[in-house]
Amino acid sequence: MDSRLLHYRPQLESTPWFRGLPVELQDYLMSHATLLRLEKGQLLYRCGDPSYGLYAVLEGALSVGTVGIDGKESLLAVLGPTAWVGEISMFDGLPRPHDAIAVNRALFMHVPEAALKNLLDATPRYWRDFALLMAQRLRLSFKSTESLALQPAAQRIASRLLLIAEGYDGLNAVQSKIRLSQDSLASMVSLSRQTTNQLLKSLESQQIISLKFGEIQILDIERLRAASVGASRL
Repeated sequence: MDSRLLHYRPQLESTPWFRGLPVELQDYLMSHATLLRLEKGQLLYRCGDPSYGLYAVLEGALSVGTVGIDGKESLLAVLGPTAWVGEISMFDGLPRPHDAIAVNRALFMHVPEAALKNLLDATPRYWRDFALLMAQRLRLSFKSTESLALQPAAQRIASRLLLIAEGYDGLNAVQSKIRLSQDSLASMVSLSRQTTNQLLKSLESQQIISLKFGEIQILDIERLRAASVGASRL
């Protein structure tokens, strides 16, 4: 094991999935992992790539989405430290279903495919632990789809900001400063950049958020939560 990984273990244990793993499984993942550094814009993997294992974000951020043949981007999420990705291909053995790209200079923990297969062949009961990670992501996907289908634009913006700030329901660490461009946020909630900017400015005028270049700071999480269910005038 790379000794530098020990520094990140408390951070990984701060979120529910890794903290809930049996200690011996935590130890195995840490001892078989390596560190991977990517610069801004570099691919962790591309849609259609074979699976090379499981990854955890340790520093920086990772965008997850796809780009259509017309060049239009569908951005699903921007994940920060402690988020894990790659478990879907563990289960079905199929290629990666989306692109994963470093938003900025980022550091990842990589557990190789071979190490995972050896572990699960020897101890099949651990499949359940990885299934819990996938189930958590599936619930999040349903939640995001329902928001797009049922919520008006203002609530969609507030709901997505709340989801990111609260760590995607435990997938990654809670954050009060969201490093995300307005273009990226617009793509995530299927709105134009102009509409997204107007709604963000409204939230800012109410001192619920503060806007900076490439960053959105949450000033009042409770009022943002109220706005996500339409209880605040945007």
